[in-house]
This record gives sequence, structure tokens and C-alpha cells, in this order.
Amino acid sequence: MNQTTRASSRIHKQIFAIALPMMLSNISVPLLGLVDTAVIGHLPQSYYLAGVAVGSMVITLIFWMMVFLRMSTTGLVAQAVGANNKPHIIRLLLQSIFIALFVAIFILLIQKPLCHIVFSFVHGSQMAIYYAKMYFNIRIWSAPASLINMVLLGWLLGMQNAKIPMLLLIITNTINILLDVLFVVVLKWSVAGVAFASLCADYIAMFCGLYIVYKMALPFYERGSINKLLKQVINLETLKPFIVLNRDIFIRTLCLQIAFAFMTIQGTKLGVSIVSANAVLMNFLLLISFSMDGLAYAAEALVGKSIGERNVNKLKTNVKVTLFWSTIFSIVQFAIFYVWGDDIIAQITSLNSVQIEARRYLPWLILIPLTSMLGFVFDGVFIGMTRAKEMRNSMLFSLCVIYFPVYLFYSGQGNHGLWIAMNAFMLARGLSLLWIYFRLNKSKQLLL
Repeated sequence: MNQTTRASSRIHKQIFAIALPMMLSNISVPLLGLVDTAVIGHLPQSYYLAGVAVGSMVITLIFWMMVFLRMSTTGLVAQAVGANNKPHIIRLLLQSIFIALFVAIFILLIQKPLCHIVFSFVHGSQMAIYYAKMYFNIRIWSAPASLINMVLLGWLLGMQNAKIPMLLLIITNTINILLDVLFVVVLKWSVAGVAFASLCADYIAMFCGLYIVYKMALPFYERGSINKLLKQVINLETLKPFIVLNRDIFIRTLCLQIAFAFMTIQGTKLGVSIVSANAVLMNFLLLISFSMDGLAYAAEALVGKSIGERNVNKLKTNVKVTLFWSTIFSIVQFAIFYVWGDDIIAQITSLNSVQIEARRYLPWLILIPLTSMLGFVFDGVFIGMTRAKEMRNSMLFSLCVIYFPVYLFYSGQGNHGLWIAMNAFMLARGLSLLWIYFRLNKSKQLLL
């Protein structure tokens, strides 16, 4: 076996050392959702379940908008690891936690007007909205823990460690499930019980994660450097590039949320069956993200490390190997949905009218693994390169120049038009980032 082959084999192993644990930990997320649904679904009135569904959706949306905390931390820490810059690794951790706390405190300070604004767009029965607000008012207090957990996940991935995040997520969700049973089934706290269970689990995860990260960071600590590090954490000169990076990732994430929100809003105008069918099909997207997110995380960590090492050949090899496996996974998913799509729909819902509608639009969903694959991979690549500006511009282009115009052109096709626009949007994300990557490679700017 020659040196090139051995190097390629090693990169395959490195990718799966990060990707597989993240794929496995992702599986625990829908499991938690099923348990939440099960414990609340056995209460006597349906508005309890509706309240939890709406409340958790709102909280997830708010917290997910802050995912830039994880992404920026992963890319920057991976580069510091590649450069073997130990003080920078600790400074990035402290800076990320500082910004996470700042954002969390801001969310808590504006929680009342935020609740009013968000729920002004939510429609439903009076009791469902009442319990949704109850869930929101409890879960919002987990903001500090949730955002710090994002930072810890990003830092650990940047350190090329995916096993600890997997362990933390599985432990967190297991605790959440046990507390669900205690608070709802035993103590009869209904919706408040589900919210408190998630709140407690978030803080338990945060304290466990902080302890583990503290132990990992200790070897990087140099005697007498803590005061210098703390000054750098709040120094505007060192914070500014970090804030700019987070700003651009936030705009990118906002555009992505607008695309999905637009699809949901337009779907409501087409009738209850269409909305329900689209919700069922969106579960397929969750399955797609299991594998693609794991590979994207691997790309973030390994590409970032290559940047830190100033090794452009290793960077290119990481991208090629990640693309290879992403292509394999996307083809497998395409085949699974093509062959067993109808059966999966039947498992998700027993409502005949929803099944009929979901099967009508299933062909568009079957294409999603193929049209979205490049977007997942190059999101990870560009996070690793900390080129958030290019990600932002790519997303703005895909949303404003592709998604909305394509929908307007096909709007007469109803829900078919929405799914055509979504596939075009996903494809545009990947192709635009691929084009930028080739341009950077041609001009020899991949390491800049």
C-alpha cells in the first residue's frame, strides 16, 4: 500500500470517527419527541398535546436560530487545533461561552415581548395556545444552558471528538425521558411537567459538559495565562472577527428558516390535508439530516484542522472523501424512499386523506437527498474554512434569486410548486457553494 493510499484510508476512518457518533446521537432526538408525545398523548384532552407541539416548535425555532454559536466555534477551534495554538483553543472556548451567555440573557430580558410577537402569528384553539405559552414560559429559562451546550458541542467537534457529544446527548435525552415519566405520569404536572423535564435535562447536560470540557482544557492551560485570556475574551479587537463570523452565519440560518417558514405558511393556504401531508414528508427530511449532518460535522472538523495546519492537499482530500461518502448516502436514501416511501408514510400517519396527499407529493421528496447533498457537505466545508460571508451570500442568492422566483413561476401548480421551489433552493445552495469552492481553489485562496 503506497503513502497516498494509506493517507486516503486514514481520512476515511477520521471522517467516520466523527460522522458515525453524530449520526447515532441524532437518533435519540426523535426518540425523545416520541416519548414527549406518548406521555402527553395519554392525557384526556388533545389540547395538551397541541400545546406541547406548538410550544416546543417555537422554542426550537428560537434556539435553532442561535446555531451560529456551534458552527463558528467548531470551525475556529478546529483551525486552532491544526495550528497547535493551545492558548487560542482556550480563548475561543471562553469567548464562545461569553457570547452565548450574552445572547441568552438578552433572550430572557425580552421574553415577554418575544412571547407576544411569536404567538401573534400562531393560530389555534384557546386552550392549545394557553398551554403552548405555559410551555414557552418555562422552557425559555433553559436558554443559558441550551446555548452553552451548543458551544460545548462546537468546541468538542473542533477538537475532533464526537464520542463525548454523543454520550452527552444520549444521557441528556435519557434523563429527559425519565423526568417526563416522573413529572407527567407520576406527579401529574401535564404540560408543565414536560417543559420542566426538558429544562432540567438541559442544565444537567450543561454542567456535565462543562466539567468534561474543563478536564479536557486543563492540559492547554499555561500558568499565569488566565488573566491574559480573560482580558482577551472581552477585548473588542479579538471579539470583532468572532462577532462578524457569527453575524454572517446567523443571516445564513435566518434565510434557511425563512424558506421553511414560507413553505409552511403557503401550505396553510392550500388546506389542512396539504399542511398535514407536508408535515409528514418533513419527517423524511429529518431522516436525511441524520447521515448528512454527521458528514457535515466531520467536514467542519477535518477541513478546519487542515486550514490550521496550512495543508491545502489534505484539505482537498478531506473534501473529496466527504463528497464521496455523501454521494453514497444520498443515493441510498433516494433508493430507500423510492422503494419504501409509501410504507414509511403509512407508519407516520394512519389518516387516509393525509396518506393520499403525502403520496401525491412524495416524488418531490424522493429527490431531496440528491438535491440537498452538496448543500450539506459544503456547509460543513465552508464552516471549517470559517468563510461565513460566502455561505451568507450563497444562501441569499438561493433564497431571493432561485427559491422565490421559482415558486412564483410554478405557483399555479399549488403544493407541487412549493416542492419544486424547495428542491431548486436546496440544489442552488450546493451548486453555488461548489462554484465558490472551485473559484477559491483556482485562485489558490483556499487557505486564506
